[in-house]
Amino acid sequence: MKRKLGAPFLSPQSRPPPAPSAKSEIMKVVNLKQAILQAWKERWSDYQWAINMKKFFPKGATWDILNLADALLEQAMIGPSPNPLILSYLKYAISSQMVSYSSVLTAISKFDDFSRDLCVQALLDIMDMFCDRLSCHGKAEECIGLCRALLSALHWLLRCTAASAERLREGLEAGTPAAGEKQLAMCLQRLEKTLSSTKNRALLHIAKLEEASLHTSQGLGQGGTRANQPTASWTAIEHSLLKLGEILANLSNPQLRSQAEQCGTLIRSIPTMLSVHAEQMHKTGFPTVHAVILLEGTMNLTGETQSLVEQLTMVKRMQHIPTPLFVLEIWKACFVGLIESPEGTEELKWTAFTFLKIPQVLVKLKKYSHGDKDFTEDVNCAFEFLLKLTPLLDKADQRCNCDCTNFLLQECGKQGLLSEASVNNLMTKRKADREHAPQQKSGENANIQPNIQLILRAEPTVTNILKTMDADHSKSPEGLLGVLGHMLSGKSLDLLLAAAAATGKLKSFARKFINLNEFTTYGSEESTKPASVRALLFDISFLMLCHVAQTYGSEVILSESRSGAEVPFFETWMQTCMPEEGKILNPDHPCFRPDSTKVESLVALLNNSSEMKLVQMKWHEACLSISAAILEILNAWENGVLAFESIQKITDNIKGKVCSLAVCAVAWLVAHVRMLGLDEREKSLQMIRQLAGPLFSENTLQFYNERVVIMNSILERMCADVLQQTATQIKFPSTGVDTMPYWNLLPPKRPIKEVLTDIFAKVLEKGWVDSRSIHIFDTLLHMGGVYWFCNNLIKELLKETRKEHTLRAVELLYSIFCLDMQQVTLVLLGHILPGLLTDSSKWHSLMDPPGTALAKLAVWCALSSYSSHKGQASTRQKKRHREDIEDYISLFPLDDVQPSKLMRLLSSNEDDANVLSSPSF
Repeated sequence: MKRKLGAPFLSPQSRPPPAPSAKSEIMKVVNLKQAILQAWKERWSDYQWAINMKKFFPKGATWDILNLADALLEQAMIGPSPNPLILSYLKYAISSQMVSYSSVLTAISKFDDFSRDLCVQALLDIMDMFCDRLSCHGKAEECIGLCRALLSALHWLLRCTAASAERLREGLEAGTPAAGEKQLAMCLQRLEKTLSSTKNRALLHIAKLEEASLHTSQGLGQGGTRANQPTASWTAIEHSLLKLGEILANLSNPQLRSQAEQCGTLIRSIPTMLSVHAEQMHKTGFPTVHAVILLEGTMNLTGETQSLVEQLTMVKRMQHIPTPLFVLEIWKACFVGLIESPEGTEELKWTAFTFLKIPQVLVKLKKYSHGDKDFTEDVNCAFEFLLKLTPLLDKADQRCNCDCTNFLLQECGKQGLLSEASVNNLMTKRKADREHAPQQKSGENANIQPNIQLILRAEPTVTNILKTMDADHSKSPEGLLGVLGHMLSGKSLDLLLAAAAATGKLKSFARKFINLNEFTTYGSEESTKPASVRALLFDISFLMLCHVAQTYGSEVILSESRSGAEVPFFETWMQTCMPEEGKILNPDHPCFRPDSTKVESLVALLNNSSEMKLVQMKWHEACLSISAAILEILNAWENGVLAFESIQKITDNIKGKVCSLAVCAVAWLVAHVRMLGLDEREKSLQMIRQLAGPLFSENTLQFYNERVVIMNSILERMCADVLQQTATQIKFPSTGVDTMPYWNLLPPKRPIKEVLTDIFAKVLEKGWVDSRSIHIFDTLLHMGGVYWFCNNLIKELLKETRKEHTLRAVELLYSIFCLDMQQVTLVLLGHILPGLLTDSSKWHSLMDPPGTALAKLAVWCALSSYSSHKGQASTRQKKRHREDIEDYISLFPLDDVQPSKLMRLLSSNEDDANVLSSPSF
C-alpha cells in the first residue's frame, strides 16, 4: 500500500496489521522516509511532526525497529551542511524518548565523512544532549545494546578526533590551522565529557566484557553470529587510540595535547575498572528528617515548637516514614549534632535543643498519632533501635562526659513519652553496653559537671529569674545586681539563654532586660553608690541584650509594633546603630548625630576627667552621643591636635566604668571604616584596638572582668565583616573558645558556583547534611541570591541519571531549601520550572529519572510553603531580606475568598487547619 509523496496520511482503517510481512516492513521504511520528506516540504514544526508520525504508524512497532533515528540522520546529512529542520525532528524524538539513545548513537557512528565540518559539529551537538545521562528502559538485551552502541560511538569519536588532528597537521603545514584546531577542540571536549562519567566507562567496560564473552562462546562452538553485532571492537578502540597518539605527538598546542592524553588515560583505565574500589552511596535512613533537625538545632533554636512539629509531620507523611523509624531519625540527628557541635555556645545550644526542645516536640507529635498508647510503643521501639547504634551513643557520651541516653530517657519519662517500665528496661540495656565502652572520663574532666546536667538545672532557674525581674527594680537594686552578677560568671549566661531559647522563654527574657535597661537610663537625686548600681544594671542589661541579638537574632529583641507606644532606647539603638550580618550602616545617619551641646559636654568629660562620672548620668544619651564624640576626637587626632597618649586616656575613660559605651563607639567606628580609603583606616582601626583591650586598673566597678569578656565577644562579632573586607587583623582577648565557629567557611579565591556544586556533590555522596555544610549553603544563599542558589542546585539535580541518586538528591535539596522555603518555592514555581518547560532546548533534561524527581521536589516545596504561609514565618526566614521576585500574595493570598490555583490543588482539608494533608507520591 504505497502512498504518493504529497498524499495525505493513511487513515486508521488502512493501517498495516500488527504482525506485518517482510514486504510490508520494507513499505514501512519507504513510508517513513516519505513522511520525513513531506514534513520537510510542508515545514512542520517538531511537535506537529511527532503528532502526525504517531497517528500514521501503528503502535505495535517501535521507532527503533523502524530505524527512525537512522532515517532522520540519513535525510539530515544529505547536503554539505545538515538540514536544521530534520535535525529538530531528531532532537524532539530524543527529548520525548521516541527513539532510544542506543539507536541514536548507532546512527551517528555510521557517519564517516569527517571533512564536512558542519555535519560533524551537528552530530557532536546531538551527542551533547544525552552523553552524560545515558539510560535505557526494557529488557537486558536492550541494555547490552546501549553498551555496544556507546562503544561504537567512542570508536567514532576517536576516528573523528584523529581526522581533525590530521587536518590540523596539514593546515599547519599549509599555514591555515584555524578550522582544524576548532574541530579538534570540539571532538576532544565531547570525548572528555563522555569519558569523565564513571557510569559511561562502566557501560564501555560491559561492552568489552560482552565482546570477550561472545568470542569465547564462538570459539567453543556454542553460538553463531549474533545479530546486531557491534561494528566497533575494543581492539579497534585501541588501534584508533594508538593512531591518535601518533598524530598528536607533534602537536604544538599543549592544552589540546594534555586533553587528549587525559582522554587516553581514561580509556586505558576501563579494562581495570573492576579492580578499583568504588565508594558506594551511603544509606543513612531518612536524610530529610536528619537535615531538618540539624537545621533547626543549628540555626533556629528560638523557632516555635509548633512550626517544627508541623514541618516534621509533613515530611513524615510525604515520605511515608513509619513512626518508629521517624523518631529514631530525630534522635540520630540530635546525637550527630551534639557530637559535631563546636565547643562553647553552639554545644550548649545543641544540648538544650536535644534535651529540652525535642521532648516537647515529641509530646506535640503525639497529637498527630492515632493514640497515646501506640505512640508510646513507637517511641520505645525507636529507643530499642537507637540502643543498637552503640558507636554513635559511645561517641556522644564521650563528647558530653556523661550517659546521654540515660538523661534522654529520664526526660522522655517525665513527659509521658515512655512508661516507667520501658525507661528502666532501656536504661538497664544501655548500662550493660556502656560497660564495654572505652574509658570516657579522664583525670582532668572527671569533676566537671556535664553540660546536659547544667542545662536541665538552668531551665527552672530561667523561670525563677523571670519572676525576680518582675519585681519593682527600685526597691532592691543591689539584690538584682547580685543576681545579674552571678549570671555573668563562667558560662552561666549562655546556659540560661540556651535553656530559655529551647523552652520558648527567650523573648520574655529579653523583654524583662529591655525594661530593666530602660529603667536605669536616668536617675535623679542619687548618691554615688546608687549611681554605681544603676550604671552596672544599665551596662549588664545592655551587654546581655547585645549578646542575645548576636547569638539568637535581633528578632528576639524586637517588641510587637504598637501605635503610639514609645520604643525603648535599646530597640532604637539596635535597629539604627548596631552592625549586623548583611546590614550596612551610614556613619553620617542622623542617629549618629545627636544634639551638639551634649556631644561637646561628653567630649570634654572624656578628655578632661580622670574617669567617667556616674551620678545623674543619662546613659542612653551618652550611648547615642558617643559616635559624634568619637568623630570629633578622631578628627583631632588625625589633625595632630591630640597625641596618642590623650587617645589612650579617652579610650580608657570610655571603657573604664561601663563597657556599653565602648560597644556603641565601636559600632560607629565599624560603619565609619567601611567608608574610608585604604590609607585612611589606620587611626580608626587603632582606636578599635584600644577600645577592645581590657583596662588594668583597680578603680573599676563590680564584675568588670566578666563584663569585658562579654564586651569582647560582642566587638569581635561586630568587627568581623569589616575586618575581612579590609584585610585587617585585630586580636581580641581570647576566652579559650571560638566565639564565631561558623564564620568565614568559604574557601578563598574560588568561584561560589564551584563551591556550591562541590559541597552538594559531597553531601549527596555522604547521603546527609552536616552542620558545617548547612552554614556554607546558608552563606552561599546570602551571597548569590535565591534565584542563583535554587537554579544551580536544580541543574545539579537534573544531571543525575540513577533513580536512587535522584531520590536522594530530592530529599537533600528539600532540606537545603528549608533555609528559605517560601522564597525558594516562589523562584522554583515562578521562574525556573516555566523556563524549563517553555524552552524546547531544555526538554531533554526533564526526562526520567530527573524529570520525575524535579516534579516531586516542586510539589514538596509547594506543600511546605503553603503550610508555613498559613502559619508564621520562622525567625530564620525573617532574617533574610525578601527579594522582589513576584507578587507573593498572588501565589499565596492571605484570605481564602479567591484562592489561587495552587491553594485549590494543595488544600485537602480547609475545615481544620491543624490536620495536614497526606499526599500520595
